[in-house]
Amino acid sequence: MNGKKTVLNRRKFLSASAMSMFGYSLMVSLPANARAASAAVKTPLGKRIDGAIEGKKISAGSEPNMTLRQLDCDVLVCGGGMAGISAALAAARNGAKTILVQDRSRLGGNASSEIKMHPLGMASTKYGYRESGIIEEIFLENAAHNPQKSWEVWDLSLYDKCVSEPNLTLILDTSVYLAETKDGKILCAYARSDKTLQIYKIAAKTYIDCTGDSRLAMEAGAELMRGRDGSQKYGENEVVAAYPVGGLLCSSIMYTTRDMGKPMPFKAPTWAKKITAEDLKFRDPRKTGFGYGYWFISHGGLADTIRDNEVIRFELLAVVLGVWDYIKNSGKFPEAQNLAMDTIGMIPGKRDSYRIVGKKLFTQHDIRGKWKEQPDGVGLVGWVLEDQPSEGFYATNMNPAMPHKETLPFNIPLSILISQNLSNMMMAGRNMSCSHLAFSCTRVMNTGSVAGQAAGTAAAIVARKGSDITALSDNPEFIRELQQNLLKDGQLILNAKNEDPADIALKATASASASDNGTKPENVLSGITFDEKGKSDNKWMADISKTPWLQLSWKNPKKISTVILNFDTGFRHLTFTLEESRAARILHAPQPETLSDFNLTAILPNGSERILAKVRGNYQKRAVIKFDPVEAKDLRVDCLKTQGDNFARLFEIRCYA
Repeated sequence: MNGKKTVLNRRKFLSASAMSMFGYSLMVSLPANARAASAAVKTPLGKRIDGAIEGKKISAGSEPNMTLRQLDCDVLVCGGGMAGISAALAAARNGAKTILVQDRSRLGGNASSEIKMHPLGMASTKYGYRESGIIEEIFLENAAHNPQKSWEVWDLSLYDKCVSEPNLTLILDTSVYLAETKDGKILCAYARSDKTLQIYKIAAKTYIDCTGDSRLAMEAGAELMRGRDGSQKYGENEVVAAYPVGGLLCSSIMYTTRDMGKPMPFKAPTWAKKITAEDLKFRDPRKTGFGYGYWFISHGGLADTIRDNEVIRFELLAVVLGVWDYIKNSGKFPEAQNLAMDTIGMIPGKRDSYRIVGKKLFTQHDIRGKWKEQPDGVGLVGWVLEDQPSEGFYATNMNPAMPHKETLPFNIPLSILISQNLSNMMMAGRNMSCSHLAFSCTRVMNTGSVAGQAAGTAAAIVARKGSDITALSDNPEFIRELQQNLLKDGQLILNAKNEDPADIALKATASASASDNGTKPENVLSGITFDEKGKSDNKWMADISKTPWLQLSWKNPKKISTVILNFDTGFRHLTFTLEESRAARILHAPQPETLSDFNLTAILPNGSERILAKVRGNYQKRAVIKFDPVEAKDLRVDCLKTQGDNFARLFEIRCYA
């Protein structure tokens, strides 16, 4: 290779790349001058990972075949699961030079095709809203472009998100294994790729550990905690007494099946476990179907889920094949006779290992309401408190998950995403600073993604300010700036609303051609981009068959170059899964409530009109539209078509100079 970076125009890339096969349908037509500006934006593809080569010998010739490469960035994210992807994208989109290091060839972590665990979060159909921001963007894209429900296509879409981000460098098949620190600060981290014979020495301003296992934190000397705390330590009265102190949640291996249209025999290997009805007394395979099994086949919570992973893998495979043998050959499940095993994971999906001690420790008491007393909320989440027996599948005398009462949606605070003893290290995902019981709620991937977006955004702001996250995190002005930035980028935060002084729309008045279902045009200026189920306090709706419009007007003309529209995408369940009972509740298509086609028009001071953009085929919750600056006294959104709903729906309009 000649060392030159390869760059392609984004439009040419989408038409020429494999991603064009996904049928991307969003078409934005801009005026000629805006198109020219857009064409200047380049997407780096096939880019090399450039860095100073320090030499082939690493330490006194101990690694003579490895090349050491020095890299510098604003933000280093370690771990490419859903938390790490969101952290890296958020940092890069907010202007930080970002590196994402992932130890596998695929992104997604537990959600990748290698493990196939579906990302989960709050019960959106109960509350009327869901975790938003980057995780919702990913789900909406997958629903629109992966109706075939291919896990490999899901993987590829995550890869595309990362490699298409100009400020983000992705390094796959590479593991962080060493760190240098001084005076409570990380100086650099080392990551190695034995597949490419590279060792990377990466210096960053902020380091974000999204490895799940706290690998970077471990090497950097961060304070760690592990295992179940018991009820006494933090006064958590929902701890199940039968669960041993120090025990962990188990790991699982998932498998999928295929209907072959004819009886399919199955013979288990000799090392498969012999399963009986007693083993499945609290674990009914029929409950979720036979196509995707099973989260309750779990093991390893009484072992070291990192160091004993190989033993845990073998035991899980033996149990999985034993359960499938029982389903196929016990005679109790005749509906499975035409099913054949299609895929089986070889990497245990890990629930639990080490957590990092942060500036604050989140407990059951915070989840049950004390979160409202914390001023640094950075993301709305809401999975249930759900501990599980450390004996896993072998806990045959109890349910595979603790009985729990409803867990209402809550905010996670920034303080549990910041290391207690390393001034420039953050974390997101299942290694956040939580008691073990609180962790049983925050460990799920939607929560990790929301936390990742918050951490990445905070790190980008820190880079701009030239400080450390620890130094800034107690500053109310920094917290306010971070929260407003997150709201602008689509994250939901309870008890927070848009008060961005740069948003010109907040100084406008709103009007509309019509309003239906008790909504008002001024709802789009409420600063809140979600409604509780059964309410329409923060959105505007109008009959789409009448081609409605909504308009912002100012007393004096305003210069505008960016408009952000926040749509209603419904609140049905969204994730990526092959679990039959769950997949049946997911619409694998653009969500009908979404505004698909619309024009954005400026009314100039002389009364003439200028079309700023024609958008066709939108399926996302947010549309960010940039154009050459225009002086406008009014801004109008003409609603032309939805993705199937009878009403145009709009939560928010933002305008920036």
